[in-house]
Amino acid sequence: MTTPLRDPDADIRRRQRSRAKVMALILGALVILFYAISIAKMS
Repeated sequence: MTTPLRDPDADIRRRQRSRAKVMALILGALVILFYAISIAKMS
């Protein structure tokens, strides 16, 4: 019984995709934070 070899490029793409999702979440959180701070300063 042989196990199929995994594509190393697929692993790299999966890691890049997960890293991109984390960076998008962090960027979105920063945008919301800056928006909230600017609203708080105006009022």
